[in-house]
Amino acid sequence: MSLQTVINQAISPWMKCDGPDDDIVLSSRVRLARNMKNYLFPTLLSTEKAKEICSLVKNYFEGNTSLPFGPFEYIEMEQMEPIEKRVLVEKHLISPNLVEDSIYGACILSENEQLSIMINEEDHLRIQSLFPGLQLKEALKLANDIDNYIESQLEYAFDENIGYLTSCPTNVGTGLRASVMMHLPALVMTNQLSRMIPSINQLGLVVRGIYGEGSEALGNIFQISNQITLGKSEEEITDDLITIVQQLIQQERSVRDALMKTSTIQLEDRVYRSLGILKFSRIIETKESAKCLSDVQLGIDLGIIEGLPKRLLSELMVLTQPGILQQYAGQPLQPVERDIRRATLIRERLDLENK
Repeated sequence: MSLQTVINQAISPWMKCDGPDDDIVLSSRVRLARNMKNYLFPTLLSTEKAKEICSLVKNYFEGNTSLPFGPFEYIEMEQMEPIEKRVLVEKHLISPNLVEDSIYGACILSENEQLSIMINEEDHLRIQSLFPGLQLKEALKLANDIDNYIESQLEYAFDENIGYLTSCPTNVGTGLRASVMMHLPALVMTNQLSRMIPSINQLGLVVRGIYGEGSEALGNIFQISNQITLGKSEEEITDDLITIVQQLIQQERSVRDALMKTSTIQLEDRVYRSLGILKFSRIIETKESAKCLSDVQLGIDLGIIEGLPKRLLSELMVLTQPGILQQYAGQPLQPVERDIRRATLIRERLDLENK
């Protein structure tokens, strides 16, 4: 399998598109949690009823080309190999919970992978839409369009006073989780982000790592999302998040400009040292590769490095994850074998630009 084939398979089509402020905001995501009326929540659901829900949803989507981004593919977790499941998690199309904890899980994927619906995760349905750059309003519209279609086919668990009922109390109300993935290397370098996080939390938002709750912020990539779903409308939640994200964008750009003016040589040295590691390493771990990729991406964004793709960080942060590395190899790999394969893949990807 050629590297170009791996890239085409591993990188979702929507990730190759431009978006507003995509030098800092890598992606926008909206997720709606929904449950069906007259069914127990997934934590108490029998296998028979879980399969019944999968069958219902499958019939609404499979082969449907009239909805946005159709046709759709229906995938049952039981039918997938462990590496295949891991790849979907690494591409942010499904959650680890769907793989590890669901009694009988499945997902619906649109052709361009911009829309995914998890079935029988923590809730019966998790409707997710993804857009490049800062496009939360567009992501919300797509998720709502799909949500309205499903609600026209079946009845949700809903309370007139509270809103949508969910397994986790923190999702009750709108059932909405809106989030953006941001690359904030300058704010991290200057230790400003750590001082800003408490203030962000006080506004009802949370700052997490690249895979959400409990994950690490690899490559200076952070996920900013809402914590509150009850007592606010979907529009209020997304507007509040957009306001904070725009302030972070302004701060990150301001600090980048200041670093270029006051620490030009030091910044160039850091960027080119990281590029050298990526070009010549034979073994590289996840953390080191993420750190170096973040530095090189900053160099690309600031015009220090030319001739490399605009979205190198987004692309290689996906391509160098363990599941995709093993899929590329065509076999399971031990940790040190993955580190060797990661270094090889990065070198080959950088060499593509010289061919």
